[in-house]
Amino acid sequence: MATVQDLQAQLDALRAVRAGGEKRIRFRGPNGEQEVEFKSDAELAAAIFDLERQINIAQGARASTVRIFSSKGT
Repeated sequence: MATVQDLQAQLDALRAVRAGGEKRIRFRGPNGEQEVEFKSDAELAAAIFDLERQINIAQGARASTVRIFSSKGT
């Protein structure tokens, strides 16, 4: 399993790629040098969100869920 430092390095790299308007990133993963190309900004944003979630869980933060209920008032 990746350490928090590894996850943070990946997160920093993804944020830099997104800020630069690029869609391709090269990094050293568990299987050696790897390259990933994201199809859209939304896919890149989802990868960033997932890394942030993994870091929070690894640091002991609790995952939270928000539930919204509504009715027509009848």
